[in-house]
Amino acid sequence: MSTLLLSRTDVLRSMEALPLLEDMRAAFRVDAERRLAEPQLLRSSPPGQATLAVSFPGTLSGLAASTVTVLSRASGPTASRQGVVHLYELETGALLAIMDAGHLTALRTGVVGALAADVLSRPDSSRVALLGAGPAASMQLKSLRLVRSLQHVRVYDEDMARSVDFAARMYQALNLPVRPALSVEEAVEDADIVVISMASREPLLLPGMLRGGTHVTVLDADTPESVVISAGLLRQSTFFCDHRELNARLGAPARVGLGVDVIHAELGEVLAGQKPGRGDANQVTVFGSVGLPFQDLVAAWHVYQGARGDDSVRRMDFGA
Repeated sequence: MSTLLLSRTDVLRSMEALPLLEDMRAAFRVDAERRLAEPQLLRSSPPGQATLAVSFPGTLSGLAASTVTVLSRASGPTASRQGVVHLYELETGALLAIMDAGHLTALRTGVVGALAADVLSRPDSSRVALLGAGPAASMQLKSLRLVRSLQHVRVYDEDMARSVDFAARMYQALNLPVRPALSVEEAVEDADIVVISMASREPLLLPGMLRGGTHVTVLDADTPESVVISAGLLRQSTFFCDHRELNARLGAPARVGLGVDVIHAELGEVLAGQKPGRGDANQVTVFGSVGLPFQDLVAAWHVYQGARGDDSVRRMDFGA
C-alpha cells in the first residue's frame, strides 16, 4: 500500500478554512456525545533544547481513521512549529498519509479559536485585541473574520517593532484597521474579543481590565510556566475549554493553582446542548485550549480527502 507524503505546499493546497470550521463544529459535538479514547499529550522541554510534543490518539466516532502528531519548537518568540501528522486507517492500521504539521496545526488552532468565539462571544462583537504578534495571532485574526464582522483590531507585543510590522501586514492582507498598542491595557480597553497567543511569566490580564461582555481565547503555550490570565480573573469569569481534565492539569487554570472546579463546561458540551454557554451580554467568558488529537484528525482527514485524488502528490510504499 502506498502512503501519501504531503508537504506544506500540498497541505496548503488542500485546506479550506470555512469547510474546516464546520467540520470542527460537528466534531466537537460528536466528541462530547461519545469520546472514543482519552487524549494523551506528552511534552518534553529540556533546558536549552527544542520542545518536543506528541499528541495521540486522534479518534472521532464516525471517522475511520486516527492520528499521531509529533511537533517540535525551538525557543524564542518567532520560532515556528515543525513536525508531522501520521494518518492511519482505523481498522487495519495502514499508514494513509504523512503530512506537514506546521500549517495544518496553525489553521486548526485558528479555526478552533474562531469556533469558540462564534459560540461564546456576543453576536455583535467587532473589536479585537491580540496579545502577541506572531504567526498564531495572524491565523486567529483571519479565522475570526469567518464568524464575526470585525471593525478594528489592536495588537500588543513585547517587541513593539513586531506589533508595528504585524499591523501593517494585516491591514494590507485584510483591509482591516489594525493598530499597534503600547500596553496590554491599551489593547484590551474597548475589546469585545481578546486572543492571547504570547507567553508570559506574569499574568497579562487582571481583574478590572476587561469590559463586561468580553470574550477571551487563551491559546496553548509551548512554555509550561507561561501564565497569561490571573487566578482572580478566572474566578470572576465563566471558563470553557476543549478538555476538562487536561486543562485542569496543563491549561490556564493549572498554571495559576486552580482546579477543575473553575471549569464551567467543555466547548463540545455547549455545542451538544449538554451545558449552557454565554448567559448574558455582560458575562466575561474565557476559552482555554490545550489542543486535542481529535482536532488534528479532523484537519488531517480534511487534507487527505482533498489530496488523495491529486496525481501530483508524492507517494511511497514503506513496505517495498
